[in-house]
Amino acid sequence: MHYDTIIIGAGLSGIGTACHIASEHPQKSLAILERREGMGGTWDLFRYPGIRSDSDMASFGFNFKPWYSDKVLAEGDNIRNYVKETATEFGLEKKVQYGLAITCADWSEARQRWTVTAVHEPSGEEKTFTCAFLINCAGYYNFDQGYRPHFEGEESFKGDIVHPQFWPENFDYAGKKVVVIGSGATAITLVPSMADKAAGVTMLQRSPSYVMSVPGTDKLSMLLNKVLPKKWVFNLARKRNILMQRGLYLACRKWPNAMRKLLLSHVRKQVGPDFDMRHFSPSYNPWEQRLCAAPDGDFFTSLRSGKADIVTDHIDHFTESGIMLKSGQHLDADVIVTATGLDVQLMGGMEFRLDGNPVNVPGKMIYKGIMVQDLPNYGWIFGYTNAPWTLKADIGGRYLCNLFKHMEKHGLSVARPVDLENNASGVGMLDGFAPGYMDRAKDRMPRQGRGAPWVVTMHYGKDKKALTEDPIADGVLQFERAASPVVTQDLEATA
Repeated sequence: MHYDTIIIGAGLSGIGTACHIASEHPQKSLAILERREGMGGTWDLFRYPGIRSDSDMASFGFNFKPWYSDKVLAEGDNIRNYVKETATEFGLEKKVQYGLAITCADWSEARQRWTVTAVHEPSGEEKTFTCAFLINCAGYYNFDQGYRPHFEGEESFKGDIVHPQFWPENFDYAGKKVVVIGSGATAITLVPSMADKAAGVTMLQRSPSYVMSVPGTDKLSMLLNKVLPKKWVFNLARKRNILMQRGLYLACRKWPNAMRKLLLSHVRKQVGPDFDMRHFSPSYNPWEQRLCAAPDGDFFTSLRSGKADIVTDHIDHFTESGIMLKSGQHLDADVIVTATGLDVQLMGGMEFRLDGNPVNVPGKMIYKGIMVQDLPNYGWIFGYTNAPWTLKADIGGRYLCNLFKHMEKHGLSVARPVDLENNASGVGMLDGFAPGYMDRAKDRMPRQGRGAPWVVTMHYGKDKKALTEDPIADGVLQFERAASPVVTQDLEATA
């Protein structure tokens, strides 16, 4: 089956990008290939207690479909339903084909199209699709497995060991002693969510993270909603939150010592004067890793109540009844939750070929954070690590629509970013972002160059200008017609 455009992934990024294309290019045939049997991506996969967004929904949701809710952060099932509702509103449900694991995409120079090979996992049948333009929205982690180190002696543990990525349906932990291994956003979410039902929850961390209490409800928007139209209030909240997030990030990067003191003083107010602050004092500067959000301080509340506690130590080995630490302390447990992180997987794990020849994508540079060096008619939606993911997905979708318009206007069939000035630096696209899951995957990620448009900025303002305002024809993006190459510079005067 041939399509003008194929999108891989039916999560927030895939559905959001599809909405842009369906709205601005309704004449284009479109297919969305999804591996899972349901829509929602991350929010369909993760079902652990308390699963929620870690960004406010005014900026995390789609700009074209306002998220009207008094709650700042949203629960996982609500986000999943939001994705489905959006797909329905834009007539995308019938464009999604489920159960398809993409294995390979091969570009034919002669035919100027991609051949996408997939396995229909329920039946084992191999299927092929062709398209003029391929857009990958498969996320950045492995859906088949999380990061799960082996712990010495774990086979002897007589309780349950659970990874949050594969939470058992109807898992009963009521009245049980729970140890959550980890200190990231998942652990910060799990601890207060499990504390009321469990006999006790201990968060066992090797090293601390920065944790911030954020308002659970947007009281300012609730007040404004009484006197202003909801859409106005939403737009104000979105702009305000984007600016606040950006300001916090820039302040942390510019004044790390001052911001560290500020963040830790915030924690001290939450936990009280007698709490051992080494449990909240990371060895890295703020925003070298993502900040963890606790709505209405629920994480701190669970600590103050005595229903949960924190231990900072290293694991020596598992025992029949819990975990023995390097310090000699033993943590009793009936349930151990390994919130040890994600396993990063580049572009859904698919293989890329040009005329049958394999492409080493981690050796290529990223163009404007949205395309890959030398890969023709290929878009990659990779969101922000320092802001809501979907902000980048939104402007990425808009850029691709503008690219399609430019190509149609000039009768072009192929667009490919080419490095004509030896911009390669060897620097990974996320080398400045240091959480464990990214650090383990540096060699799997594409590169970035010495200067624009090969630099990954992680800056919404700069990216918005580059992707939605700057000319499509920039001398780097090379175009072809069906018969012969067209020099990009010749198009700049008419762009």
